[in-house]
Amino acid sequence: MKLSGGVEWAVHCCVVLSEAEGPVPAQRLAEFHGISRTYLAKHLQALSRAGIVSSTEGRVGGYVLTRPADQVTVLDIVLAVDGREQAFRCTEIRQNGPLPASAEACARPCGVARVMHAAEQAWRSSLKEVTVADLATSVAADAGAGTFPALRGWLAGGA
Repeated sequence: MKLSGGVEWAVHCCVVLSEAEGPVPAQRLAEFHGISRTYLAKHLQALSRAGIVSSTEGRVGGYVLTRPADQVTVLDIVLAVDGREQAFRCTEIRQNGPLPASAEACARPCGVARVMHAAEQAWRSSLKEVTVADLATSVAADAGAGTFPALRGWLAGGA
């Protein structure tokens, strides 16, 4: 399964937004993650179209999560950024070549298609079980209790 780089940035941004005390400007999110604002803006727009974040204009404007972090799954973010299309697309190659399978033999998906669809379902189910709140808890455990207070200070204009 290959995900775009935008998924990583979008997930990280959602974790930051889950800990922010107010709207966070796209420029500040981009600066925090060390990426270009224009690159990040594309992914923030995808999250906005999916209803995961919303933006506000003005001096104190920026992005916020539209629902609590424990109600936003990693799968929600992946689908918003990379789309809902299935990763595996069966093209029925078993009907090609010198010994093509009959239409009757192709009435049900082949073993390759079945295993690939099962794997994708397992992958999606796994991502659906992890929320942005779960990831924030993991970040705090990995990086230390002072991580999010420091983040909030930085977002507020500190160092």
